[in-house]
Amino acid sequence: MNHLYGAAVLASLFAAFSPAAFAAPDMTVQGVQMPAWLQRDNAQYPLSVGTTLNNDDKIITGANARVLLQGADGSAIKLGQNANLRVSNLAQKFEEKPLFTALLDVAKGAFRFTTAALAKHKPRAITINVANATIGIRGTDVWGKDGDDKGIVCLIEGKIAVQGADKSQFEMADAMSFYEMPKGAAAKAVTAVDPAQLAVWAAETEIAPDAAAAKTGGKWKVVLLTAADQAGALNAYDAWRAAGYAVRLMPVAQNETTLYQVRIEQFASKAAALQFAKDVTGKLGADAPTVIR
Repeated sequence: MNHLYGAAVLASLFAAFSPAAFAAPDMTVQGVQMPAWLQRDNAQYPLSVGTTLNNDDKIITGANARVLLQGADGSAIKLGQNANLRVSNLAQKFEEKPLFTALLDVAKGAFRFTTAALAKHKPRAITINVANATIGIRGTDVWGKDGDDKGIVCLIEGKIAVQGADKSQFEMADAMSFYEMPKGAAAKAVTAVDPAQLAVWAAETEIAPDAAAAKTGGKWKVVLLTAADQAGALNAYDAWRAAGYAVRLMPVAQNETTLYQVRIEQFASKAAALQFAKDVTGKLGADAPTVIR
């Protein structure tokens, strides 16, 4: 082998197997209870599990939707229905030192940011804007919402720095406390939250165990419809994607002919797939959805 060529091959192999080559994405989509959309570069797509998010991406959720994101630091970001989130300032280094950064602009709806127990000591600098308030996060569990009549920031655990809707700056360090910002009125003082109220709020952003959601590693599929002609299948495919469902179009051989399935994959359990099939029966031509694995 030519020595220069051999050296080039070795160099490419070292580069391919270097730690940088295996760096985790800044933020990925781990779960989607549809409908939900990704807006990127002036285009809109159905949000799908496994998507890597880029700076300036926007996530929009529809009625009864939920989304679960994971940051490179191990943190979880959850979104509720009818939410609007823009992500930016994503990075894993600052001045050549490990530091996960992110700016999360919650323009509408509910969110929850949770730092995993094993990741609490990882360096991070995360800012969340919600309902005209700005939250600075290092490691914590916080829920918030930009609602129609008020904004809420609820500290479940940890500590956050807050710039309120009135531009006042303060720290929230008491677990199970919340800050309320009525629209058109002065913000209220931070006070304790009732556990029952927190349970109601938390349910707004949580994907229930057997909810009709696609998740990372899910093996179950729902066949929405099967078409004999490709043009009809493509029309159905486009309609479902426009409606916020990450469908796939799959050709299937049957009796020496080709049929076309419009289906959604990655449901974590048979129960979740069956629930989804039940929820969408009668929608956009899905008259009798079936569940397969």
